[in-house]
Amino acid sequence: MLYTPDQTAAFSTYSLRYLQTTLADHVLTVTLNRPEKKNALNPTLINELAFSLTYAHHEKDVWLIVLAAAGDTFCAGMDLKSLSNGEVEPTTVPEPAEPVKLGELMAGLHKPCIGRIQGPVYAGGFLLVGGCTHVVAAESATFSLPEVKRGLFPFQVMASLLEIMPARTVLDLCLRARTLSASEAHQLGLVTEFVKKEDLDAAVSQLVTDLKKYSPAAMQAGLRAYQQLKAIPRAEQQAYLHEQFRQIQQTADAKEGMAAFLEKRPPNWLGE
Repeated sequence: MLYTPDQTAAFSTYSLRYLQTTLADHVLTVTLNRPEKKNALNPTLINELAFSLTYAHHEKDVWLIVLAAAGDTFCAGMDLKSLSNGEVEPTTVPEPAEPVKLGELMAGLHKPCIGRIQGPVYAGGFLLVGGCTHVVAAESATFSLPEVKRGLFPFQVMASLLEIMPARTVLDLCLRARTLSASEAHQLGLVTEFVKKEDLDAAVSQLVTDLKKYSPAAMQAGLRAYQQLKAIPRAEQQAYLHEQFRQIQQTADAKEGMAAFLEKRPPNWLGE
């Protein structure tokens, strides 16, 4: 883990330079806020993302995350200029325990994460989109991997997309730098839902409402198991999942869910 629970416990006291965050009713909204650079990911923004999402992972009051962006572009990918000239800014959050890998950061969140995509997504921005459990996009949003045009290759994005799409589809996107419309991204499974831009907030809000009806503890256990399954030999997976089901039955949410079912009332989730 990039940060310990003790480090992220003071999250609310930090002033972030390129992120806006709000926590309300168990929903942490994290907004990329570098619109003048099309929310390109420089070292400071990457560390702020790592700190914020690790806080979300550790904090029991956070049941789900909405990942959004200011301006007309969701994310232009890595800030190649800042990376090439070794740009250094004053730190805004503690240094992570190791270099941040966005794909691993998103995979380790273990909580539902909704991507609110209001504009184009380029290059490394796919790591954020691919790591969300749900993606709601404006129908005008586009998705492109232009790395080969610059003599580069989207190695980490390729790995992330292979979790979502067939291999040949992923390779074609990487090799031809083709731009996808929101409709095409939906057909390929990258986008969960696409709507008119003016309906974007309502669609995200409805998805938040839907997810909050159900046990946070159950969803977190399921997402954690989903990630851990990848490292477990197939012959051992059912035994692992059986043990996970045995453990989840002992949680407060499971006991509350069964009681609510028998008493024919809505459950009052604790997230435990």
